[in-house]
Amino acid sequence: MAFDIYKRGQGKYTRLCSTFGAAIIAGLGCLRLYKKLQGWDLGLWVETMVPAGLFVVLALLVLWLVNKPSIADFMIAAEGEMKKVSWSSRKEIAVSTFIVIALVILLAVLLGVTDLGFQVFFDRLLY
Repeated sequence: MAFDIYKRGQGKYTRLCSTFGAAIIAGLGCLRLYKKLQGWDLGLWVETMVPAGLFVVLALLVLWLVNKPSIADFMIAAEGEMKKVSWSSRKEIAVSTFIVIALVILLAVLLGVTDLGFQVFFDRLLY
């Protein structure tokens, strides 16, 4: 059948999160369409049923795509790889973040001083 779950139980969280993400995007798009249709004064039936019908069609499309064998196999493999990742400790992340922020500030200051130096140099050269 078209909407059977391919390899049930494998890649569950990846597929679930992808489906929810796509549903949120489709829902926001349908909400925007609803607001656009309200401005055209087409009647309550058209204003509500067109976005609702579009959302149902998009939901069925996402459900079909998430269970399509090639896409589902990719998501299953991605979830398997994410389980193999060794995540850094909180302390390592804090130290790395501090180093990155300090270097960005240092480079911003150096570039600002260099820019100011060039500006002064060319102002004196041209005037």
